[in-house]
Parts: sequence; C-alpha cells; structure tokens
Amino acid sequence: MEPEKERTGRTPKKGRKRRRVPNKLVGASEVMRDRWDLEERQQPEAKKACLSTILLSDTREITHGQLCELLKYAVLGKSSVPKPSWCQLFHQNHLNNVVVVILQGMSQLHFYRFYLEFGLLRKAFRHKFCLPPPSSDFLADITGLQKKQIIGDLPKGMEGSLPSSSSEVSINLQNDPIVKKYGSKKVSLTRCLLTKEEMKTYHFPLQGFPDCENFVPIKCCGSITNNSPLFGLDCEMCLTSKGRELTRISLVAEGGCCVMDELVKPDNKIVDYLTSFSGITKKILNPVTTKLKDVQRQLKALLPPNAVLVGHSLDLDLRALKIAELNLEALASHQELEAAGLEPRNTAEVVQQLNTSVLECLDSVGQKLLFLTREADATELSSSKNCQTIKCLSNKEVLEQARVEVPLFTFSIVQFSLEPFPPNLSEEMSKRMKIKWMEMSTVYAGPFSKNCNLRALNRLFESFGPVLSVTLTLKSHQPHLCVQYEVLEGAQLAIESLDGSLVEGTCIKVQRPVTELTLDCDILVNELEQDSENRGTIYLSGVSETFKEHLLQQSSLFLGLEALILPKDLKNGMQKNYCFLRFKTFGSAHRALGILTGKNWKLKGRHALTPRHLHSWLRGLPPESRPPGLRVIPPPSEQEAVQMLNLDHPKIAAWRWGRKIGKLYHSLCSGTLCLILLPGTESTHGSLSGLGLMGIKDEEESNILN
Repeated sequence: MEPEKERTGRTPKKGRKRRRVPNKLVGASEVMRDRWDLEERQQPEAKKACLSTILLSDTREITHGQLCELLKYAVLGKSSVPKPSWCQLFHQNHLNNVVVVILQGMSQLHFYRFYLEFGLLRKAFRHKFCLPPPSSDFLADITGLQKKQIIGDLPKGMEGSLPSSSSEVSINLQNDPIVKKYGSKKVSLTRCLLTKEEMKTYHFPLQGFPDCENFVPIKCCGSITNNSPLFGLDCEMCLTSKGRELTRISLVAEGGCCVMDELVKPDNKIVDYLTSFSGITKKILNPVTTKLKDVQRQLKALLPPNAVLVGHSLDLDLRALKIAELNLEALASHQELEAAGLEPRNTAEVVQQLNTSVLECLDSVGQKLLFLTREADATELSSSKNCQTIKCLSNKEVLEQARVEVPLFTFSIVQFSLEPFPPNLSEEMSKRMKIKWMEMSTVYAGPFSKNCNLRALNRLFESFGPVLSVTLTLKSHQPHLCVQYEVLEGAQLAIESLDGSLVEGTCIKVQRPVTELTLDCDILVNELEQDSENRGTIYLSGVSETFKEHLLQQSSLFLGLEALILPKDLKNGMQKNYCFLRFKTFGSAHRALGILTGKNWKLKGRHALTPRHLHSWLRGLPPESRPPGLRVIPPPSEQEAVQMLNLDHPKIAAWRWGRKIGKLYHSLCSGTLCLILLPGTESTHGSLSGLGLMGIKDEEESNILN
C-alpha cells in the first residue's frame, strides 16, 4: 500500500490540481465553462445515496416530527416506513451511517450573525431549512420517543382499568394535532387553508405529477381572504374498465344553494355502478349525455378565482374530475426521479404512519443508537433502551469521543451544549440583523438632472427586482435616488448593471450606503454567492404570470432544472414579478441564466445570493425604521459576552466551533447522512427559530473540502 493511501484511506488522483475559483462569478465565463464541464463529465461509477429537498414547503420550516420521518426512513427504508413527506432520499440502502450533530443553545440568528465564520457549514451543506422554536424535549421530538401521558390518579386497586364514563377523566387536548395546529379558539378561514406542501403530502392533484398528465389545469389567481366564497363539492364514482370514473357531481354554495348537480356518463365501459355507495344505477345513467369535459367546462365558468372548496376526501373528488393546479415543482421532482433511474412514487398509495421511534427502528435491525453528550446535559434519551450513552465532562471531550466512536455505529447523535447569548443581547442582535439586511438591499443612485423623469427612473430600477420604496434625495448638489429593494439580489443586480452607466445623458454611480454594518458587504456578497445552496440557483426579475407555462413548454432548453420558486405576496396571494430557478449543477444554472437573460426572454437576472429558507425568515421579521445618519454602535454587552461558548469572543468562538465541527465532519466516512441542527432558543424575552443543515458526504465532496 502506498504511503498516501495508508494515511488517508483513499488513493490519490494523479495529475489533478486544485482549481482556484475567482471571487466574482460575473465576467469569469472561461473559468466557469471549465468548471461546469468538469462537473458534468464526472458521472458516478455506482449508485450513491443522494438527497433532494425540492418538495420543501414555501416557508422552508420543517417540524420536529418531519425530521423524525426522515431519520426513521434513513434507518429502515421504504419497505418498513413511509417516505418522508418533505424531501426525497434516493438509494437509502447505500447509506453507510447517519450522524446528527446538535448545537444546543444556538439558533438561525446566531448562524447568520456569524455567517462568515461558519465556513464549512455553509459550503458543505446544500440543503438548509428552518426549524420551529425548540420544544420542551427537542431530542424526544426528533427521535419519536413517546412520552407517557398521565390521565390522573385512580382509586387504589383500579390502576389496571380505565373509567367507563368520560366525565370521570380529565382529558388533555393540548396534544391533539388539530388543537396544536389551529388552537382552541375560533380561527379565520385563511388559517384553515391547505398549503401547497400539505396538498402534496395528501396527494391532491397538481399538474406535473406523474399521474396527472391529462388533467385540466385550474388557474387560481384570486386573492383568498376571510370573505372568500365557500363551495361544498362532492362526487360519486363507478368502476369502469379503466378504474374509477365520475358519475355525479354536486356543488353547493355556502348559503346552501345547489349551483350544480349533474350526472356524468363515463368514457369507458362500466363494470360496477357501486350503487350501494352512490345510488347510481344503469337505468339512471343510460339517458345521460353529459361527459367529463362538459363538467370541467362548467366548473371553470362557475367557480370564481378566489373560491375555496370544502369537502370530504376532496383529493379523490378532484382526481375524479381530473382537474389540477399547474405545478412545475412536481414536474421537476418527477424528472429527477426518472434521471435517477427510479420508478415515480404512486401518489394514490396511502401508507399508515407507524407510531415508532428511531430507537425502535434501530432495534428492529439489530442496531443501537450512540448518544454523546455532556454529563450535565443528559436527558431521557440517555436512559432509553437500545441507546449507548457516553457522558463526557466537557464539549471538548464530546468532540474527541465522537471522532473515535461515531464510525463504529450506524446511527449517532452528538450533542454540544453551548452557552447562548443573554436574552437582551439576542434581541439586540436580531435588530442589527434586520438593519444590516435592509442596508445591504438599499442603493443610492445619481447624480440626476433636476428635471429628470422620475417615472422612467422608477421603472428602470423596478426592472431589477421588487422595490419597497424610492426616495428622491435633494440634500446633495444634484438629485439622487434612494432605492430599497425587497430582495438582496435586486439591489446587487442594480449595482452591477447601472454603476458607471449613462442614464438620461448623465454618468451615474450606484452604490450601497456606507455604514459600519455594510463595511464587509462585498465580502459577504461573494461568500453568499458561493453558498452551496445558492450555487445552482439563479434569480430572475421581470417574470409574468405566464412565465411558468412558458418555461414548461421550453423545458428542453433547461437541463438539470430541479425547481421553480415563484414567491407570492403575503397579503393578496398574487404572484410577484421575480422568481428563483434551482438546478442540479452550477453549469446548468449558468447556461440557463445566459438563455433567459438573452434577447428572446427579455429578463434580468444573476446567480442567487439568498438561501431560500432565509427569505421566509426575513419576511417574518418586522421592519425596522431608522432615521438617516443614525449610527448603530455594537452594545457593550456583546463585547463582554466572553461566556459565549466558553471562549474569548463570540466571533472567535463561532470560528473555532466551525473548525471543530469541520474536523468531526472530515472524520465521517463516505456515504454518511449528516444533519447539523441548531434547535433555537426559548426565553421569557421571546423565542428564536432553529436551523437545520443536511447533506450526504461522499468521496468527491471530501476531495473538494480537503
């Protein structure tokens, strides 16, 4: 064995030199062409486990229960438990290990406050998602440990039986899923609507799904409010030579008025009228001439664009009607399945969720869970059956033990307990983050002439992205504009496109405001562009409502397209005039960007800068008003927070911990599913959402990171 192979366990590749990647992507076309050619030539020699999170919800928030879904599926595979509803794990049987690293006491806010310091975490993990604020027992929730519910004290001698009358028991409904989701008080109509992600989970027909190719798209473009009209829908079916087909449809308005009640003649030969369920007989259906296409046409005419449908098993009724909403994300998912050589999932298949924990899943395959934690932070998991717990005296010892023990176990949880910022400091950090992002998304442009066409200038700056405000500044010798964009990409695109250009005969300068919070802005933008989640994603401005259909028709031009993200206005539900396209590789993304920003499409765009989950997080933060010229001075408490991570300074601590986790990550074997979880923090001053990072380590990734 060669010396290099003895040390690393890998055979070195001869003649391969490390490629330097330029800081700026714009204007580096030759380097990028070499890079994407290299990426797309490297085809895997054998099947490897791989992840896709294109099914993530619009909010990108994943519940603790959904995390448990993935972990159980990673252990057992599809033969024993359902597939996770929010992501896809291909070739699960090729996984070698599962490692969950928990950074207790850290949140999404901490990650983005010290974004530049967490180099490996942002570059190695392509899949990032929001987590809700932590529960009372985070570990129990993500592993599926069921807590014993205490009903109440029973009389002595009756502990083995339950009372026959419900009045004798105090029932706690707080854990009921409906109460958990909607609360116990009256809620508004918009709170009760299914999200797009829930529609996917419960198998509603969305055009682009593999079994919805011939469905008629229903364009729902209206704004859903609490006053939107409700329509009750019910369908009856019969059994034909081609399966279940529609025989009757009834549509009732919310006042009780029946607006549609039609018998429908199936297109194929009927083999069973299912009379006992529907009441439909051969005699009743013989004279009927109405066909499915007639019903579809009537429905499209009757239903207003903001209609809300209500029904029992509504997904099955909509499938019988063969109507669906256009959904490119579903199509991309199907294309990805085909590219991976897999059969598409049968969406009509309903699998009962097994009420088992990760520990029980491991036990069923003769494996144990390794749990590494500090002795002072041992939880209920520590004493659980089938869990090998190693209690350490410090975080340093946890790290040292992890590098030795983790490779010996199929499934490991490594928990570090880090001292969080004091609540008042976290609140200050949150304010500074909002202000910093606002300043990064703001540009000053000018000078302009005193008789400049403000309407034309407004249209010019809006062409780069959605604008929150445009202010004319007259304090300078010549007028300037202050333009605040909704997304960072819009501001950056305006700077790159207009700085130094001639506008209305004047050479203008376009720049960000210079404050202490934007001094590192250029570095941060470059690093955001290199973030693994952004690397294959492009941003486009100027898209219309028909862009999705147009893109679908021309999909052959865009190889490797995984998902189309079309943001909507939170208030009126209308589609905005910008979008994000996610591709499998950087090369595919760059090719598509060149096509879409060409003459035929008339769009403006660049490589993405904002991870998708960060959009929802930033939208959830209330806007900060800030008088011009106000300086934000770092609070003394931040400089004095030496207790953070038991190290000298928060920024240095974050950098050191990023490196430590990097060492642990490098020690993992190829084919390891690795999750880094920042559970979030909870206090009397408020809660901070968590963050999850996820990826499967393979040999090629190791070469890049090394």
